Amino acid sequence: MMKTIGIIGAGQMGSGIAHVCALAGFDVRMLDANAEALPKAIQNIDRNIERQVQKGKTSAADKAAAMKRIATSTDYASLGTCDLVIEAATENEAVKREVFKKLCPALKPEAIIASNTSSISITRLAAATDRPAKFIGMHFMNPVPVMALVELIRGIATDDPTFQVIKELTVKLGKSAAVAEDFPAFIVNRILLPMINEAVYTLYEGVGNVESIDTAMKLGANHPMGPLELADFIGLDTCLAVMHVLYDGLADSKYRPCPLLVKYVEAGWLGRKTKRGFYDYSSEKPVPTR
Repeated sequence: MMKTIGIIGAGQMGSGIAHVCALAGFDVRMLDANAEALPKAIQNIDRNIERQVQKGKTSAADKAAAMKRIATSTDYASLGTCDLVIEAATENEAVKREVFKKLCPALKPEAIIASNTSSISITRLAAATDRPAKFIGMHFMNPVPVMALVELIRGIATDDPTFQVIKELTVKLGKSAAVAEDFPAFIVNRILLPMINEAVYTLYEGVGNVESIDTAMKLGANHPMGPLELADFIGLDTCLAVMHVLYDGLADSKYRPCPLLVKYVEAGWLGRKTKRGFYDYSSEKPVPTR
């Protein structure tokens, strides 16, 4: 019976996962190495659930109960009672391995570990833990409270009971599961990121400017957001990291990251989070940078 869920990482993804778990009635233990990130995450969760209350999607009483269920800490020992721990640390394999090294000794033997990685091999991450059979990929989409999908990825060692429990949990969280095999970038990013990369190539080669490319895909392919606007939303560093995973993992030249994408990341223009990417976000309305 799953009651307590640990979450490692209090960034955008971690706090979003904590939000949906707490609203679904689970006790949440949120951990981050940076103590300052924790009160910020709690503020964000409070604000985002309040937004759902205003829209009539949840009640003020449910919000108050959910907020009470979330406890924060910087100490891995606080995850000792967890039935499941979802790792939502930064998309960097070395960082994730370091997390698992600290996490495993703190866990009870029957606890499951899930990784919210968007592209790294689940089999390889599982091998860095003491429980590969109880390890699974649980890739939430951003923003977590709004997006209905969770990609479930079994590593080569993931056992059936683990998969079934996590599949049932996904439904309890109000999400839909898409099951993906453990290949680089799984389903969503394997299709989405090369499209974004191609949009950057289209810009790089001068086929169209930022505005033309985004308008073309919004109105011509019925996408709610243009690919360059979406890249800024995801973060250009994350886009580049996923392209590297695809290129290294599949060794196919069609996944070569566009040099312009590399240049933007080198400049520190990472999109919305740095106020500048393919658009400049310093004023009221985003302005294309090319």
